[in-house]
Amino acid sequence: MSERKTALSATQIEEYLEHHPDFFNEHLNLLEQLSIPHPSGTAVSLISKQLEIFRTKYQELENQLNTLIEIARSNDASFIRMHKLTLALLEASTLDQAIANIDTVLAEYFFTDFVALRIIKEHQDPSQHSLFLKPNSADLQPFLKELTSNQPKCGRPTLAQAKILFGLDAAEVKSCAIIPMNFTELEGILAIGSREEDRFQYNMGNLFLTQMSEVIGTRLISILRTPCNAR
Repeated sequence: MSERKTALSATQIEEYLEHHPDFFNEHLNLLEQLSIPHPSGTAVSLISKQLEIFRTKYQELENQLNTLIEIARSNDASFIRMHKLTLALLEASTLDQAIANIDTVLAEYFFTDFVALRIIKEHQDPSQHSLFLKPNSADLQPFLKELTSNQPKCGRPTLAQAKILFGLDAAEVKSCAIIPMNFTELEGILAIGSREEDRFQYNMGNLFLTQMSEVIGTRLISILRTPCNAR
């Protein structure tokens, strides 16, 4: 039979402390949570005021530490995800492999529901027709702002953008990040979408998204240089 815990009376606590005068020396953390009155009448004692200030500063420092820990954890997770993406791209030797690996990594490690990649380039391979957009294509019009500014855009895409990027899944995309890729040897658009409206918000930072596009774009440039992918 398990022992039933019973509440201690004030008298029992008092008797315990009388027999253990060093109790608070061994449990200093409890003093930070206790409110100890001082015989100063209605005036606030200096000790009480100092203790109040100490507790406030301690709580602020603890909150700052917790924030720093969360940032460190987030940075670690981002580093691991980017590492996975880099390895997946290095393993690919063809465009088809690269696209497949990008889809897999972004879904499994970046928790995205939809991925779209469009390369702005003339291309003759019918099997990769959806991957390429001609430089004079009308489908580029909805992305002129992003391509001109060369800055990622987060939030809800326009219907025209969603249809061009995600096709039949356009209606399911509630938020996305549209990331322009503007390199000397490659221009294009990378988009990652979600069914959640608040997954990609307009005030999100762009640094991580830009780094992602740089990693993907750099590898695609290398792959496109090979004869079998350049035609």
